[in-house]
Amino acid sequence: MLLTLIILYVITLIYFSIVERFRNYSSLIAVQGWLLLGIALLRLHTLDWVELTFIVTETLIFKALIVPAILMRVIKNTGINRIASTGTSQFNSLMLSIAALTTSAILTYYVADQTINMIFFGVALYALLTGLILIVLRSRIFTHMVGFLVIENGVFLFSMAIGVEMPLLINAAIMLDILLSVLMLGMFMTKVDKHIHTDDSDSLTHVKD
Repeated sequence: MLLTLIILYVITLIYFSIVERFRNYSSLIAVQGWLLLGIALLRLHTLDWVELTFIVTETLIFKALIVPAILMRVIKNTGINRIASTGTSQFNSLMLSIAALTTSAILTYYVADQTINMIFFGVALYALLTGLILIVLRSRIFTHMVGFLVIENGVFLFSMAIGVEMPLLINAAIMLDILLSVLMLGMFMTKVDKHIHTDDSDSLTHVKD
């Protein structure tokens, strides 16, 4: 079951490279939140119940519910719909995503360590690369935020790779997770607002304090 959830998570990362609508981005973030919730339950079931409850609650509330809801609110309030036509094509994005997946698998093989779950390590590395691809290749500000959220989920998986043996580390990673979510989403709700649907990332330089 755990392997199935991980495979589904990898599929969502691949799908990020070919979607065209921002609502699909929001839906994928929500799906990843629910997948991470299931992975956390299966992976960390041996933890103390207080720590496990904290991790599961954070994953459910922030990743599966609050963050996707805020993304949908931004989409509704700003009227953004599709990824800008400029930039790399879907085919090139897909090829780059597959290259990132291959690179992650190769690096995971060469850095294999018995103290780390290498499946989680490899998927987490792929998530980080996917987020970077979204940020670098896409010009729309909304896509950049989604890229940071994907990277954030990758950091969560990195902590999960060693979380069974080091629960304090995974708790610290989750606190960072919450902080980044609040900072990024707060910035978009208060600073960007209606600039998203007409301007690209260069327009951030014109956003007044």
